[in-house]
Formats: sequence, C-alpha cells, structure tokens
Amino acid sequence: MSAWVLPDHIADVLPSEARHIEELRRCLLDTASSYGYELVMPPLLEHLESLLTGTGEALDLQTFKLVDQLSGRMLGLRADTTPQVARIDAHLLNRAGVTRLCYCGPVAHTRPDGPYATREPLQLGAEIYGHSGLEADLEILLLALDCLQAAQVPDLSVDLADASIVRSLLSGVSVDAQVLAQLHAALATKDSSELAPLTRGFPVATRESLLALVQLYGDEKVLDEARTALKSAPGIDQALSNLRWLAQ
Repeated sequence: MSAWVLPDHIADVLPSEARHIEELRRCLLDTASSYGYELVMPPLLEHLESLLTGTGEALDLQTFKLVDQLSGRMLGLRADTTPQVARIDAHLLNRAGVTRLCYCGPVAHTRPDGPYATREPLQLGAEIYGHSGLEADLEILLLALDCLQAAQVPDLSVDLADASIVRSLLSGVSVDAQVLAQLHAALATKDSSELAPLTRGFPVATRESLLALVQLYGDEKVLDEARTALKSAPGIDQALSNLRWLAQ
C-alpha cells in the first residue's frame, strides 16, 4: 500500500473546496457574532476524563485515545466541542449573567456517522449560558435558521422536541442505565418494536405513554394529541405549552 494513501473516511480538502468551506465558516461565525456570540478555540487534545465529563457512552466510543508522553496520562482527541465550551464557561470565564460563546473547528471520530461521512468533520456551534428561559431557546433557533439561510440551504423546516417530556414520563420509575440508553435510542428512531420489550415491566400508564410518544410527530396539531395521550404524567402540560410558544 502506498504511504500516500490516507486512512478510510479521511480526505484532503483541495483549493476550490477549501476556499468555499472557509468562506462559509467565516459567514456563519459572523452571523453568530451579530447575535453577540464570542468566538472560542478549545484545544484539539484534552485529558480524557475532562473531555468525557458528563457525556454518554456514544461519545466515549467516538473518541480517539492516546497516552501523553509527558505525563503518562490518557488524552483524547475531541469528538465533540460542546463539552469543552461548557468547561470554558464554567471554569475559565465563570461570568455572572448571560454568556454567549461560539466555535468552529475540526473534530475527530473513530467511526464515520454514515457510509460517505468523514471522520474529521468541521463542527460549528453556539452555546448560551446563564439563561434558563424560553427566550434562550428561541434565540438559538433563530440563530440556527439565520445560519442555514446564510448557507443558502433551501426548503427549511424545524423539528422541535422537549427532553423533559421523557424525563416526566419516567419520573418515579427505576430504570437501569443501559436500558435507559436503549430506550432513548428507540425513541429517537421511533422504533416501537424495540420500545415494547424494553418497557414491558414499566407501570401501565408509563408504558402506554412512551409507546404513544413514538407516534406523536407532525405540525402544531400534534401538541393537542400529546396533551390527551400523555395527560397522566406531571409537567407535560408545561412542556407542551413551551413547545407551542416556540413554534408560534
């Protein structure tokens, strides 16, 4: 095999495409800047325990790991910049009030996300800290839409969901961590055939609500259906009201 052949799902970016990517990167960062987001550049390498703090098994499996020859400690190549930016906000900036941070840089994945995906994607993101209200959710959605329009992506649509709905449905139910991960995966893919055996030992109301959740997708009308189907769980009304406000 030639020494010049790159690993699978790794590629050089040649002049015309590189210019286009850089112009797009600059445009998107300028759009984030217009909203007041400040650019940060986290390192590509970090101590593994710092890099994976608070993340799930999926990110652990996606992370390249190596030994630091200076300290002997395990290092990781970032597979997702989001936890690094959270660390910067919490431990370096530590500001009072609202902080807006954005970033754009390469990440490395041990496996590609799809047949034609790269293992070295360029990740763009924007994070808002210090505001737990719906206004923060709305701002991020509007920024995302502006970025997609700036990138000239046609026929835009926005999918809205609320993770608190699943937490509310599982309130008071003891679920093993591995089963919980499988349950989240089944919900994400709307796989009722996988969800049914996972929830077999759950309380009847919880099981029925989770199975109903797989079918609850569509336009704003689905929020009325959800209010009827999920009425037994606490906090559902507020979550659905929040989604309606954001949709409007």
